[in-house]
Amino acid sequence: MKFGTDGVRGVAHEELTTEFAARLARAASRVLGADGCSTVVIGGDTRESTPAFADVLADSFAASGIDVVRMGVASTPAVAFEAQRRNAMGAVVSASHNPWQDNGIKLFAPGGTKLPDDVEAKIEQVIDDDSSPVDAVGSVEMDRSFAAYGEHVLATLEGRRLDGMRVVLDVANGAAVDIAPDILRAAGATVIVVADAPDGRNINDGCGATYPEFVGSKVVEHGADVGIALDGDADRLIAVDHLGNIVDGDHIIAICAVDLRDRELLAGDAVVVTVMTNLGFKLAMVDAGIDVVTTGVGDRYVLEALKAGGHSLGGEQSGHVIFSDHATTGDGLLTAVALLDIVNRSARPLADIAVDAMTSLPQVLVNVRVARRVPDVADRMAADVAEIEAELGDTGRVLLRASGTEPLIRVMVEAATAEQAQASADRLADIARTRFA
Repeated sequence: MKFGTDGVRGVAHEELTTEFAARLARAASRVLGADGCSTVVIGGDTRESTPAFADVLADSFAASGIDVVRMGVASTPAVAFEAQRRNAMGAVVSASHNPWQDNGIKLFAPGGTKLPDDVEAKIEQVIDDDSSPVDAVGSVEMDRSFAAYGEHVLATLEGRRLDGMRVVLDVANGAAVDIAPDILRAAGATVIVVADAPDGRNINDGCGATYPEFVGSKVVEHGADVGIALDGDADRLIAVDHLGNIVDGDHIIAICAVDLRDRELLAGDAVVVTVMTNLGFKLAMVDAGIDVVTTGVGDRYVLEALKAGGHSLGGEQSGHVIFSDHATTGDGLLTAVALLDIVNRSARPLADIAVDAMTSLPQVLVNVRVARRVPDVADRMAADVAEIEAELGDTGRVLLRASGTEPLIRVMVEAATAEQAQASADRLADIARTRFA
């Protein structure tokens, strides 16, 4: 297996095996521990396969001379925070928003940061080499205290409270099942928790950030102010307003960007997003006088751009939001606290705030299955794309890219109307099918 956009991932015990996990841990020990780091923090989500992979990772890191701190069931941002606090490596066993049958392993460099491409390449190069001798076996300890992480999230409120807010929290039967409700309640919110009975197989099952309609129905049922839906490892969220309407990552980032700018906390008056971000977001940021830096798809590319430019906020439409002044990765719970704080301070409903923040242009995504992968599809269809974009004008755009893992061409079109977006996407999809059949 090779690294994807967020670690390695596959069907547990079929595509992703414990034998591979052991080799990955040994390789990571060599590469990430080369500069003297001798500790790794390990946590994972609630899938029934997670304990087996966590056990193997712990044993293999320890056998490679690395001291292991096991956090048990822990969200990705909690592990990243603890790795930063201890200046340790991090390993998370989770397949994020995928169904329970899948699992994955995410690695963090010493200090809790995502791995850049060149470091992942080094790990892949040595993953089959077990020739390095080990002088000593590392220790293994269990530390399931989330006190430091909880205090860290609450500190972002700068002493403010969420008293009076009624929130429905969907924890997706996942990694934040215990810690997330406690933190929001500690901030003063009244919290109604749903999808909070993990059984190893119900993670993300009709709930969480990929099914925000569920929390939306619960918000209406309970008369709540806001709904928050985390994903399986809690590194992202989707919100809903009091009417049950979805507030996606683009809207959340727009809301937070304007708020930070107004409080003179938005570094360089700029925000980092990906090529999948809705054009409506970019038009709204132009109106707000906020610069937009665009990266490839994947939160690690957002992180790299945040670091390179000294920016303080970035994220993805899917709900990964990164406050780089406070976290080394996307953090759904920290973002929830920030969003709820904005709503509370404004004394306005989230529905009104979201409408003011931006208007999404209609967006259509068509996946075209072809005979074989076409990595250079954007170049080979450049003339076709240019023709469509000329027709769409300033209120439309086209994004054409190849899947990184399958023989698929992804065609995304935004336009002033849904009909125009669909017609343009279908035209390009037909061209791709004919040309690459």
